[in-house]
Amino acid sequence: MNPEKDFAPLTPSIVRALNDKLYEKRKVAALEIEKLVREFVSQNSAAQIKHVIQILSQEFALSQHPHSRKGGLIGLAACSIALGKDSGLYLKELIEPVLTCFNDSDSRLRYYACEALYNIVKVARGSVLPHFNVLFDGLSKLAADPDPNVKSGSELLDRLLKDIVTESNKFDLVGFIPLLRERIYSNNQYARQFIISWILVLESVPDINLLDYLPEILDGLFQILGDNSKEIRKMCEVALGEFLKEIKKSPSSVKFAEMANILVIHCQASDDLIQLTAMCWMREFIQLAGRVMLPYSSGILTAVLPCLSYDDRKKSIKEVANVCNQSLMKLVTPEDDETEVKQPTAVPQAEGDHDKALSKQEVASAGCLDVSNGSSFGNASVFMPTSAERIQVTLNLDGIVQVLDCHLHDSAIGMMTRIAVLKWLYHLYIKTPRKMFRHTDSLFPILLKTLSDESDEVILKDLEVLAEIASSPAGQTEGQGPCDGSESQPGQLELHVPAPTRTGQAGSPGTKGMECSPSTPTMNSYFYKFMINLLKRFSSERKLLEMRGAFIIRQLCLLLNAENIFHSMADILLREEDLKFASTMVHTLNTILLTSSELFQLRNQLKDLKTPESRNLFCCLYRSWCHNPVTTVSLCFLTQNYKHAYDLIQKFGDLEVTVDFLIEVDKLVQLLECPIFTYLRLQLLDVKNNPYLIKALYGLLMLLPQSNAFQLLSHRLQCVPNPELMQTADGSKTSLATKKSAATAAIDYTELLQHFEKVQNKHLQVRHQRANRGDTLDRRAIL
Repeated sequence: MNPEKDFAPLTPSIVRALNDKLYEKRKVAALEIEKLVREFVSQNSAAQIKHVIQILSQEFALSQHPHSRKGGLIGLAACSIALGKDSGLYLKELIEPVLTCFNDSDSRLRYYACEALYNIVKVARGSVLPHFNVLFDGLSKLAADPDPNVKSGSELLDRLLKDIVTESNKFDLVGFIPLLRERIYSNNQYARQFIISWILVLESVPDINLLDYLPEILDGLFQILGDNSKEIRKMCEVALGEFLKEIKKSPSSVKFAEMANILVIHCQASDDLIQLTAMCWMREFIQLAGRVMLPYSSGILTAVLPCLSYDDRKKSIKEVANVCNQSLMKLVTPEDDETEVKQPTAVPQAEGDHDKALSKQEVASAGCLDVSNGSSFGNASVFMPTSAERIQVTLNLDGIVQVLDCHLHDSAIGMMTRIAVLKWLYHLYIKTPRKMFRHTDSLFPILLKTLSDESDEVILKDLEVLAEIASSPAGQTEGQGPCDGSESQPGQLELHVPAPTRTGQAGSPGTKGMECSPSTPTMNSYFYKFMINLLKRFSSERKLLEMRGAFIIRQLCLLLNAENIFHSMADILLREEDLKFASTMVHTLNTILLTSSELFQLRNQLKDLKTPESRNLFCCLYRSWCHNPVTTVSLCFLTQNYKHAYDLIQKFGDLEVTVDFLIEVDKLVQLLECPIFTYLRLQLLDVKNNPYLIKALYGLLMLLPQSNAFQLLSHRLQCVPNPELMQTADGSKTSLATKKSAATAAIDYTELLQHFEKVQNKHLQVRHQRANRGDTLDRRAIL
């Protein structure tokens, strides 16, 4: 510093003391400056005051000499004390040089700067608020200062500034938010702690509504929630908890839609606390905002569905995610199935467009959202509903279905997630069938594939979806595409069968498209397509047929019309080219028909053949059952066609009797002892009117080697009474056999028997062809 320079009105002694290395001498100089400035205040000499501040700032506080800078700082603090309430007129000049010293490399000087600014702010009080941003910016830097004395000094200044903000009602929140949004992404622990402490203070001030600007800082808060420091995490948790309380108190003023995507991002966080907190927020948003959240459904499902398969280590997250999922599902209503929804003009950007963009982002990388731009969500205003402005929202079904389809294709997802996905699909088919059927062709292959799932519960839900697709009235209009003879989509399973060759059967499908329903109007065009593809899956996956075939068909009989299922499957199997599979499948269907409680009504319908429909069903089943001779006989026993059963058994002598054949006869004998055939055993008492029943049973007995089944049937037939002892006195009553004959008169049994012979000859030809090719695996010992 130039000693010859004029620093008036500061005296040379004051200048020398300000430059002294001893604090005490600088303090004496500060007291002299305070007296001097007080005189200028009493004289209203603003020019002199400004001149003194300028000298202290330019020549001392911003000097290259460290002791001069210290003197300048204490001198500026003295000026502020002398000015008192008038210091507000000179705050800019007083504060700027002090803040510059916050960046000084000397920690002692940074501490003196804190001390000086503390004195300036303490005097000015509320007058410093117009300069709050620069003060906050400087303090946020000092909060992370490595020197403990500097940090201690900054904390004192910070508390003072918080007191001033709390007392005042002139805080400029709008001007402060951009700075807060910028600083909230700091990675420094102390800076984060400083930020959170200020958010807590501002949230506690009644006159400051920080909730309006929550979308600007919510992403940053969730970032801080993942800090390594337990103390900071706890502070952030408290802050988020306070915000959530405010949201619950006044949901009408909350910008739910602006924060929805932020929550979607953090609901997928790897940090358990972040994920749980975000999921709790999502739960409240869905319950409070209702249908406002619908445009973000695909993103929400992307975040929520994987959580449903969490184990007990993340039980809390799983439970909250389940509530989110259930609450979101309830928001979808039949109104969403309307073909056209009037778009509101008040929305700055169409929800559908935004959600499409989001859904593309979601399904990338196996359905996960890209979180790289998570910090920018607070800047985009997409959807701003309030209670006063009821905006019509549109369900973006395409995005939802895309997410659900993506999860079903992901083999790594857990069982509970797969079940939830299937529940969603079922719910959407119930609530929005017309729109959902536009997606059926793309969903159909994966739904069929899911039938091979390891979980019975998953298969049950999958069958519910497929049953709804097959029976929904909407499928008759929206689902006509696959029945128009056009080619199916790539990768879609189909069972290729030749054109029908039968004659004389009512209700047969024509040659146009094998996928159109052959029967009742309760089933739509997807029903027959489903049956075809289901049989194709059984054909290609024999293990599925063996392990789950009966389970799947029985459940379908509960969900759909059992008669339709058996009628359509028999109709398809009639033209099946793989005769071995056709025989196996017929055997499976016959076992289900004869043993399952779900088929009780259908068995009763077939037992007497009283109606044209039951007779038509019998003929349809019979033609396909001919693929397996023993099942054909069992069907005749079920329908009380004993004469025809006897005629069939007579034909068995011309068949190739293999070990498998005898095993099936053995099983039939065992089955005749079950409760299902109680009526048949009781009819053995009426020997006179059921001679062909007894002959048919003796025919089975003659086919069997002397095994356990032979002994069982032999003992049964030994119990047949002498017909003369069983005669009754009342000969006027029409016998059961006579009634039965009248009921079945419309059936051409000669044609059925010829059909049986034709089918068996085809099977024999196929077996001989295999034998000629040297296929030893299919050759059996002939008894």
